[in-house]
Amino acid sequence: MKTKLGILLLFLSIPFLGYAAEGGVKNQYPNIVDYAFVAENATLPLKKKVMTIDARPKARKYDKGHIPGAVSIPFSSFDKMTDMLPKNKKTLLIYYCGGLKCALSHKSAFAAEKLGYSNIKVYAKGFPDWKKNGGLIGVDVAHIKKLIDKDAKVVIIDSRPKKRKYDKAHIPGAISIFDKDFDKLKDQLPEDKATPLYFYCGGLKCKLSPNSAQKAIKLGYTKVYIVPGGYPAWKKAYGTGKAPAVKEGDAGGNITVASFQEIMKVAPETLLLVDVRDVEEFKGGSLKGAVNIPINDLEKKMDSLPANKTIVFFCGTGGRAGEAYDMVQMFKSSLKAYFLNAEIEFNEDGSYTMKELES
Repeated sequence: MKTKLGILLLFLSIPFLGYAAEGGVKNQYPNIVDYAFVAENATLPLKKKVMTIDARPKARKYDKGHIPGAVSIPFSSFDKMTDMLPKNKKTLLIYYCGGLKCALSHKSAFAAEKLGYSNIKVYAKGFPDWKKNGGLIGVDVAHIKKLIDKDAKVVIIDSRPKKRKYDKAHIPGAISIFDKDFDKLKDQLPEDKATPLYFYCGGLKCKLSPNSAQKAIKLGYTKVYIVPGGYPAWKKAYGTGKAPAVKEGDAGGNITVASFQEIMKVAPETLLLVDVRDVEEFKGGSLKGAVNIPINDLEKKMDSLPANKTIVFFCGTGGRAGEAYDMVQMFKSSLKAYFLNAEIEFNEDGSYTMKELES
């Protein structure tokens, strides 16, 4: 009898031991789901009556990478953030955290159950399994801001229509590749397929950035992310990101010094500065971030000028810069180009003094 009882107890313990052998936590929530279930329900645009919740710390984990569309409710702040949970207690809640050894999702699920939620699942294998299966990775706008502030070597892509959305306002430093025109504009992406790419569009109801991200992955890019909150989240957190408008001087195509300096202060990444002086002059000092295309080389290098930035030609007195502008109007008028009709004193450290000249 004792032998039969021992065998029965061993048999009953097998499921728990099997899960523990995978590195599972004790007191796991009973309703466990897999990647396929999460991928079907954690979609963009968001499904109605479904909420995916990341129980990990926000700044240290969620901001840098999460399941797209998931909201951040760290277990450590659960009691303070219950207002973020849906009012409908029958809403499907999918909790996840850092994998089989992480208890945060299980603890959060039990806590939500105590509040009366009746349709709760835990993705026990969590974010590591999501990445392993090739799920798209979302990042928060706070992470994008940090990348911009430290001038990280990444490419931020706005997947929205250019004229109707991007041109009006966008995340600073982002380039415009409208998802509909992705195949035509994909040459704007970097040659190095290991360069981190961050796609965004109009928020959680927008499919453009996920679509573009998948296209980039098919091209062989290995570090592709989306910003699910998109431009609306950026605007809410950091303002419009809109560059000041270019103010022209009296001469056609001449950008005023005041307008130039305002844009350089607020949104320098929207400009391509082209120093059209000779190479030796350029080596002696130029504007910070400028490229050197001597006026005699400009015609043959015209095709290298980007269509997605405002080009500002400059020299030391405005003469060669104005000539460069006239050349662009003659050979490639589709470019958005201006010139500085200014007297500029350059220093080796990139500083300068600039005085507007009469037209």
